Amino acid sequence: MQDSQRQTTAPPFDTSAGRDEIEAALVAIVRQTWADLNRRSPAQLKVTLDSSLDRDLGLDSLARVELLLRIERAFGVHMPEEVLEQAETPRHFLKVLKEAGKTVAPTLLKPAERIITRGELIPAPLNISTLVEALDWHAQHNPDRVQIIYAEDFFGDAPETRVTYAQLLAQSERIAAGLQDRGLVQGQTVAIMLPTCPEYFYSYLGILIAGGVPVPIYPPARLTQIEEHVRRHAGILANAGVTSMITITEAKPVARLLEAHVASLRHIVTPAELAKTTREPVRVPLQASDIAFIQYTSGSTGNPKGVMLTHANLINNIRAIGGITGIKPDDVFMIWLPLYHDFGLIAAWMSSMIHGNPLVAMSPLAFLVRPERWLWAIHRHRATYTAAPNFAFDLCVKRIDDSQIEGLDLSSLRVCANAAEPISPDTMERFIKRFAPYGFRREAMMPAYGLAEATVGVASVYGRGPKVDRIARQAFTRSGQAQPAKADDPNPLSFVSCGRPLQDIEMRVVDKSGRELGERVEGKIEFRGPSATQGYYRNPTATANLFHDGWLDTGDRGYMADGEIYLTGRVKDIIIRGGRNIYPHELEEAVGKVPGIRRGCVAVFGSPDPVTGTERLVVLAETRVDDASERETLRAEVTRVTVERLGEPPDDVMLAPPQSVLKTSSGKVRRAATREVYEAGLVGSKVHAVWWQVVRLAASAIVPAARQRGKRIGEWLYGAYAWLIAALLGVPAWLATALAPNPAWAWKIGRLTARAFLRLAGIPLEVRGLENLPESGPCVMVANHASYIDGVIMVAALPQDYSFVAKQELQSQFIPGIYLRRLGTEFVERFAIRQSAQDTNRIVGAALAGKRLVFFPEGTFRAAPGLLPFRLGAFVAAVKAQVPVVTVTLRGTRAVLRDGSWMPRRGKITIAFGKPIAPPTDNGDSFRAAIRLRDEARARMLDDCGEPDLGH
Repeated sequence: MQDSQRQTTAPPFDTSAGRDEIEAALVAIVRQTWADLNRRSPAQLKVTLDSSLDRDLGLDSLARVELLLRIERAFGVHMPEEVLEQAETPRHFLKVLKEAGKTVAPTLLKPAERIITRGELIPAPLNISTLVEALDWHAQHNPDRVQIIYAEDFFGDAPETRVTYAQLLAQSERIAAGLQDRGLVQGQTVAIMLPTCPEYFYSYLGILIAGGVPVPIYPPARLTQIEEHVRRHAGILANAGVTSMITITEAKPVARLLEAHVASLRHIVTPAELAKTTREPVRVPLQASDIAFIQYTSGSTGNPKGVMLTHANLINNIRAIGGITGIKPDDVFMIWLPLYHDFGLIAAWMSSMIHGNPLVAMSPLAFLVRPERWLWAIHRHRATYTAAPNFAFDLCVKRIDDSQIEGLDLSSLRVCANAAEPISPDTMERFIKRFAPYGFRREAMMPAYGLAEATVGVASVYGRGPKVDRIARQAFTRSGQAQPAKADDPNPLSFVSCGRPLQDIEMRVVDKSGRELGERVEGKIEFRGPSATQGYYRNPTATANLFHDGWLDTGDRGYMADGEIYLTGRVKDIIIRGGRNIYPHELEEAVGKVPGIRRGCVAVFGSPDPVTGTERLVVLAETRVDDASERETLRAEVTRVTVERLGEPPDDVMLAPPQSVLKTSSGKVRRAATREVYEAGLVGSKVHAVWWQVVRLAASAIVPAARQRGKRIGEWLYGAYAWLIAALLGVPAWLATALAPNPAWAWKIGRLTARAFLRLAGIPLEVRGLENLPESGPCVMVANHASYIDGVIMVAALPQDYSFVAKQELQSQFIPGIYLRRLGTEFVERFAIRQSAQDTNRIVGAALAGKRLVFFPEGTFRAAPGLLPFRLGAFVAAVKAQVPVVTVTLRGTRAVLRDGSWMPRRGKITIAFGKPIAPPTDNGDSFRAAIRLRDEARARMLDDCGEPDLGH
């Protein structure tokens, strides 16, 4: 395609012309775009207003961007970016075109420089161990400091959303509370399917605050790809066991299709819906070793690989990146990278949040449509730190016209990271040369290497600029020796240095047997360090294959020279043919330049040849050429280019229709997936219409949806049955208890009724440690509190009569008050201090009188797992009466009947009685003795209950 932004354009078309003229002009633009893309004559294609942009024209995302820009220039209007995702035919552009009217495109506006008021920064201490801890620190010490600046457009007077640390914490806590309202418990996974927006940041942190694990996924790019999107993400969400999904209202229909295919997915909500809650979030304590998010790689649908990254992984890597680049308090980050990918999420946002720097963010679509927006945002906010994959720099060179950047100043940039995909030396040089007149400095360009399994960064070098190694092709492809090429070598290989390993990271290059190789010898790249993942979520096979003797296999090949790493390609992509290595990306780029071949739509891969025992070299290239003779000419030209580049022809040149080369969400060629389609003979299979894809998805969801619905109906029926049993047993038991002559009789009735209920409800009860109960004499029993049914379980399990200690409010309630009084319950005041002190003395007297007392020292319970702080009353009574304390640990009651739910579920319950703890003597200080006793009992209960400590 021509560099359309750099060419002279005709005056805008008169939109007041007749309907026929406007339609003809639009069709002509579509036809010319197709012709430029496919290097064909426009006359060779029949285009109508109802031609499918996907099936008939084969316009991918970047081609649609080009089409939109040409329409805008031709008609002198500005169209919303959303049309790129919504348009299926030229008719949709026509409709939007009529609504757009004659407006001035924002690319013609000159932004006024706006510098962020940064304020004094109190940096977070180095011992910060979690992301939430970092957020809390800044919200407390730097509450008014701007953390996020978001805008749809950074031109003119476009409105911007600014979020301070205090606001970020407040909004995140509202999301956390909303999730907990919907039953989220610690360790459960939550999917985020949101575009770039402030709500993305709130949602991510809100999930962490609530104790969940974020799983970022990307929204569907276009409706025409909905079937692949749903099937791919259904596999990811099922592997992650996602229980909730946060998305936008517009994406809910897609989310509902996913829900039908994912049994664990129960809640689909928007950030606004979550924020409506009126409750306060329950802070779940986080550890450095807890999973902070799961990054799914773009693998196959059948074996999704979710990289587990802990808070320690993230903070170690972010500190290492900050160390090599020397992040300062006055730095400003700027990104358009998608937040569902680690490059944007970690290297930009999390880094800025932890270090206390502002982040200027805009959507990837805004950049793709008008890449100059990225540069103007840098200019406007005097950004010092930005990052992008290689294609972004190429896009800026090709798409941005001088008139669009008049007055641009990039001199503030000191870090411009280039990573996440193969780095082209030519692209970097063109970008540096193109934007040097606008203040861009060569030393700001920072090639880097990273991967999700290493959190994000592995190696880089700052402040030097790109370093390119030219090596002799023949020796390298035959033996892997990276010998420097001679000055007059006409066809060398060029690789970019990605710098040295980051702090605390070790790297090595090994051969197939794991033996470390020497300088300038190509092999597999391995690393180890604190940023390395523990493995793939719920995928032990893939995890086992990831590590070799403590080293993590990156899946990349490369060589070391002067202590720096040079990447040569992915292990799975390199083709071994006749004893030599062939690197696909180099040939793909060359073939993409052949007239008639769709640039960026070429896949080169190896396919096993059982006859020769080597790999067949396959070049699969998309084209719109239909004529048989023209296709033969095109095939011959691809062969010629291959021979020129590699010295030998390919085994198969397959000319395929558009959409045949599979790509990731970020536009990288999925060679392995494309090879699978090729070997299955499915290249060129028809892309079905959106309605048919939806029908297929709905049909395939019938069985799993019916199974899920049946499961939920079964749960409801069981809950109704359990309540029926409770009513049939409970009413007569309450009457009998109310008439019981003494507490001993009341306990016998309660014990028989509770055990009968558990048996009829199918809830197995396992009782452990009864031998630890004192045979006689008083004691204080303390139990964790997790559910409404904890008292019932205690009554069912205890072989002797005890006295509950309950809150005063229950005594005045008719049904529970009568029942508890007949059991011999002691009631205490919780809030009136004077009355509470008197009640404590009364409880001490009861213990001295020989009563066995049962306390729930947490005082309440919540849906989220965790042991709440203990009140001191039970332990003061034990110390003053000098009676032993017996810990009781309940497990399973929270799952059977959770707080906020009145629908019981079937499950196993365990109750364990611990060995008695002798009370310390008070020595005149019963308060301190009670604290020591409380802490010992609580530590024992934490060990037994398996739930997190919510007492700090």
